[in-house]
Amino acid sequence: MSKSKIQKPLTEIELDHLATRFKLLGEPMRLRILQAVCHDSKTVNEIVEITGSTQANVSKHLTLLATAGILSRKKDGQCVYYGMKDKLVMQLCSMVRSQL
Repeated sequence: MSKSKIQKPLTEIELDHLATRFKLLGEPMRLRILQAVCHDSKTVNEIVEITGSTQANVSKHLTLLATAGILSRKKDGQCVYYGMKDKLVMQLCSMVRSQL
């Protein structure tokens, strides 16, 4: 049996980054958006339709998720596609879900 690796305590900066990431994931609409784009990229309009929210609300959340590096953003003509950039976020959600 291998010994578990002892990790040093997180720095204040690391704790701040971790808390920010969890705050982003603590909003149900953002989780709906992540669920909508977890398998393939979608346009803003497609995400609006899937989530049942308004375009303004979805756009606000998409901006936050993309700025944090959780979602990728790709412009193709007049359409903007959003997809998963940080695949670990979905794994984290799956791990938490398994404990519900």
